[in-house]
Amino acid sequence: MSIPAQTSSKTRIAPTPSGYLHLGNVLSFAITVALAKKYGAKILLRLDDLDRDRVSRLYVQDIFDTLNFLEIPYDEGPRDFTDYKNNWSQIHRMEMYQAALQQLKDNKSVFACTCSRAQIRNSNVSDAYPGTCLHKNITLDTENASWRLKTDATELLNIKTLPNEVVKTTLPATMQNFVARKKDGYPAYQLTSVADDVFYGVDLIVRGQDLWDSTLAQNYLAPHIGAASFRDVIFYHHPLLMASGNEKLSKSAGATSIHYLRGEGKKPQDIYTGISKMLGFDEAVKNWQELAALLNIFAPAK
Repeated sequence: MSIPAQTSSKTRIAPTPSGYLHLGNVLSFAITVALAKKYGAKILLRLDDLDRDRVSRLYVQDIFDTLNFLEIPYDEGPRDFTDYKNNWSQIHRMEMYQAALQQLKDNKSVFACTCSRAQIRNSNVSDAYPGTCLHKNITLDTENASWRLKTDATELLNIKTLPNEVVKTTLPATMQNFVARKKDGYPAYQLTSVADDVFYGVDLIVRGQDLWDSTLAQNYLAPHIGAASFRDVIFYHHPLLMASGNEKLSKSAGATSIHYLRGEGKKPQDIYTGISKMLGFDEAVKNWQELAALLNIFAPAK
């Protein structure tokens, strides 16, 4: 059974302006737009910009430049830097995030943690948090302490995915007691992402396979902050573009950034064709529609 088009009303493109967008971002955007068209969803442009130490005006502007250059459409969201800064930055929704954090505090759903990343790595071969501060009863107003969610490793999560599957699983070790508020007092990504998606009415989320654990964390968190409707969101996790050495592309990989490629004189067709070749296809591709067709995105759901 396929998911009817009317079940998806809005999806989003949600880049983080902490570096220049690269080919992997464009692949994700193209798939998002294609699935939006397929299922009748509007597209929101939302910038995840609360990592204030890394956000740059250059990187914000690069998002608009890239979307315009590659003719990637969206229906809602900022159209230029001034519009973004005055109306759409996450800073304008801080009151909403703080209310969610207060709810976690009131319900005793979080605990304070003073561990550094280095301490966590040194105490564990993986990046999984070992629960060091879980029972220390550190007060939540302790300076330079993060807030971590009290999690249950046995709680079953039901993730709705395209085309029409429900994945039943539990929170992975990497997301046990994940951070809800950072040491600087700002809400963490998992919380702001859920809050924003519910606030804007997003019910179709497209993201890379590397964010599967984040999907699980957000699904777990949602009812704890009064966002239970998030559990009805439908997800599509797409394969990643890989750099040499089988490493996923990152914003530090300058040669794959659209900013760099445009400086080298590359046209949209060159960029889309480059993505298709990285995916193992030989065809020249002129636009996001042709890339989506190559990936069979427009095919009827089975």
